[in-house]
Amino acid sequence: MKWMFWGSVALLAYTYAGYACWLWLRARCCVRPVKRAPYTPSISLVMVVRNEDAVLEEKIENLLALDHPADRFQIVIVSDGSTDGTEAILRSYAHDERFCVILNQFSQGKASGLNCGIELAKGEVILFTDARQEIETGAVRLLLENFADASVGCASGQLILGSAGEGEAGEGMGLYWRIEKKIRQWESCSGSVVGATGALYAARRDLLVPVPAGTILDDVYLPMNIARQGFRVIFDSRARAWDNPDLGAAREFGRKVRTLSGNYQLLQLAPWLLAAKNPLRFEFVSHKLLRLAAPFALLALLLASASVGEPIYRAALVLQFAFYGLGLLAMAPLKLGPLARIADAAFTFVVLNTAAVVAFGNFVAGRKVAWSR
Repeated sequence: MKWMFWGSVALLAYTYAGYACWLWLRARCCVRPVKRAPYTPSISLVMVVRNEDAVLEEKIENLLALDHPADRFQIVIVSDGSTDGTEAILRSYAHDERFCVILNQFSQGKASGLNCGIELAKGEVILFTDARQEIETGAVRLLLENFADASVGCASGQLILGSAGEGEAGEGMGLYWRIEKKIRQWESCSGSVVGATGALYAARRDLLVPVPAGTILDDVYLPMNIARQGFRVIFDSRARAWDNPDLGAAREFGRKVRTLSGNYQLLQLAPWLLAAKNPLRFEFVSHKLLRLAAPFALLALLLASASVGEPIYRAALVLQFAFYGLGLLAMAPLKLGPLARIADAAFTFVVLNTAAVVAFGNFVAGRKVAWSR
């Protein structure tokens, strides 16, 4: 049982700290700067929506305010079988020559909508976004500067959980997302990012490939295929979009299950991700796949700690119960004082690993996790 204990410790340490430390070191020893410069190609924004009438009009006005010449900016919006007021809102903008609106009466999924939108897009660069997030006015201009470097095939912006008026959320999922962004930043500094931020990313049109039907993580599938062609996938923290970090526990958990299920799906759709032909194979395994193994390593660590009677293993068992207990305390309406941030982080850690277990169950059972608004 001792080998199981130390093996689990090693896997967890590398997954949650070792990979980040290695990236930090690589970003300082092997810097690959992007040669940014003002760049104003023709762009097409592609967005797929379903039943988004609550936020769609505000989103469209946000898009129209972006800092890019109007005569070089096309907006392609695909309605995927919407049954609310989404289609009426889109029709009200159809007279504007910048818009290309597709109203699919039956839901075909986001991947199908993206393929349709990309086919109708005329721009040299395709910009992708979702309906809910607010993009800062200068974000697109900053994102496009990366494409002045011929080695860049895809550029991802930064999603900030919070509001432009109140600032970034610093606890729970907000803390997790801030750590995730640092990892992406270090990946980008010395190479390429494993995937992009779905709320705001752009790619050269001629590098895009068709998205297989039912694909969950199109914002990983498309960038990884661009990297496969020898181009860089960049993370640019200057280009920012804002999102509400509190969508409710059930929706947030469901979204995380969907994301983690998408990692399993990627292995089925693109087995080359684990082959030598993938230039980001090491990063993909370290960043994406090991997180899927983490909950099983946590279980093995718990069982091994309970099975060995030596003091160091007993102490490890006590620490594990204390950590999980803090996570449970975060659910209670109690004032925890200085422990609040630790408890909130522990709760988020438990939720994310629980979502990974559910995603594994979906994969084993063959349950499909469909795209939803």
